[in-house]
Amino acid sequence: MVHVRTVKTASGATAVQIVHSNHYGKRDIEHIGSAHSDAEVELLKAVARQRMLAGQGEFDLGLNRSSADPKPRIVASRAGLLWGAIEDAFTALGLDAACGDAVFFQLVAARIIEPTSKLDSLRVIEEAGIRPASYPTMNRRLPIYATESFRKSVSAALAKRAAIGPASLVLYDVTTLYFETDKADELRIPGFSKERRLEPQIVVGLLTDASGFPLAPGSHRCRWRLPRRVFGADA
Repeated sequence: MVHVRTVKTASGATAVQIVHSNHYGKRDIEHIGSAHSDAEVELLKAVARQRMLAGQGEFDLGLNRSSADPKPRIVASRAGLLWGAIEDAFTALGLDAACGDAVFFQLVAARIIEPTSKLDSLRVIEEAGIRPASYPTMNRRLPIYATESFRKSVSAALAKRAAIGPASLVLYDVTTLYFETDKADELRIPGFSKERRLEPQIVVGLLTDASGFPLAPGSHRCRWRLPRRVFGADA
């Protein structure tokens, strides 16, 4: 991921940089210049964006519009079509019947449209033209979604849709999620991850069929090494 950032220097100036992020938390930083006013900062940001977009020309649509032509005016915007497509896929997978929870669907759809925090997902839902559930309601429902029975109902619907049989090939992959806190609990405990982090973290696994269709999620306490088994015997 490449982005432009500004940082304060020891002399009080504002440095504009292009940050090239790669795997394992390493960064390659390209310094564009330092500015002493807001106007100079914006100028350096423009230079940085041009450098990031080098070689990416614009398509000529052949419209030949002059500056005197009236400009279109946006009166409203909503992601209704995208929301409807996600809702149709959710229903086709049988997840609406398995979950029976409109709040869960709102969180899933918002996460697909724009991955963000729970609080900011309210904005994403509103921009799709849907009235979101309140933030306290979402927080009250989260413990329900973390229960084994809820997870099994979701996994059963996905397995039914995939129509897996006794001879089906099943694949899985795991990763770690860390939490920016020093407080551990029954699930989140300190342990080394692939990035050598020591914060409280968990191991998250995803079970799929041979085509990569998701069948079941799973989580496990993260100790000093990845556990051999991520899923229970009934997964």
